[in-house]
Amino acid sequence: MSGMGETGSIEIQQLRELKGPLVDVRSPGEFAKGHWPGAINVPLFDDEERAAVGTAYKQQGRTPAIHLGLELTGPKLSSLARQLESLRDQGDPRIYCWRGGMRSASVAWLAQQIDLKPRLLQGGYKSYRRWAQGCFEQTWPLRVMGGRTGTGKTDLLLAMAARGAAAVVGKPFQIHHGCTEHYENQLAEALDQHQRRGATAIWLEAESIQVGRCRIPKPLFDQMQEAPVLEIQRDLTERVNQLVQVYGHQGGAALAEATERISRRLGPQRTKEALEAIAREDWATACRATLDYYDRCYDHELARSPRRNAIDLSGLSPDQAAETLIDRGFVEIHD
Repeated sequence: MSGMGETGSIEIQQLRELKGPLVDVRSPGEFAKGHWPGAINVPLFDDEERAAVGTAYKQQGRTPAIHLGLELTGPKLSSLARQLESLRDQGDPRIYCWRGGMRSASVAWLAQQIDLKPRLLQGGYKSYRRWAQGCFEQTWPLRVMGGRTGTGKTDLLLAMAARGAAAVVGKPFQIHHGCTEHYENQLAEALDQHQRRGATAIWLEAESIQVGRCRIPKPLFDQMQEAPVLEIQRDLTERVNQLVQVYGHQGGAALAEATERISRRLGPQRTKEALEAIAREDWATACRATLDYYDRCYDHELARSPRRNAIDLSGLSPDQAAETLIDRGFVEIHD
């Protein structure tokens, strides 16, 4: 296994231009923390096995660790080969591990035995992470979509993207994965995709630097702070209905907990009003009780924007709103 590290190993920009399935051979735990978006996890070791091999390497040295790795993988070779075989119709695999070392080389050797022509990522996932983080250091033609809570910014960005606009809809990324590392990977891929298409304006939703459990990379956030803002406006009733639709299904316990977290900022009267409304499942009243706080926070952030326009989209569905922005020249469409 030790002599295969450089077989078919190429640097990341070259590998990005190739077709074929991306195969991440790291452990499931490593993969869950973050991976090249679109990659398939075909782990050479599970999490416990990886820890055991790592411990053997530190305590006993390289050769004992290799022997342990062979003992662990030997019984799994047939299963691993079948997993690789199932990808044959997608083309030759592009394989990576953490640093482009023995795990990826071992799986590449196995792929060769079943007549595949694997390519290894030089430097492994570590080099991918350098690429992703480097993306945020670039200067991007950003446009920021702002608007008070409940104006449907995420749905509007999705409708714009469906029509060919360069829109990076980051919120669903953190909802599905909840890990900053993978969130960054997805943002980098989305930005790179729009750059390759020649986008002259890339839309992002106005956010604080913390988005749920994830965090916007600071170099990108700094650019967002300086980018032109388009403020979406809708009447209060629409906003409340939107919030009830999005958050009402979470149930009283979760909404009450969220309300308690901001109780100091809401004040005792509004907190009491919101919690009583939640207790009787009156989601609309609960939303109205908390909106004043969120609106004040948003207005404070908006006041810091150096350039902004506003448009009232009350009464329009996300699709109708997207068409309106395109027709009025706020949004460009790329083929």
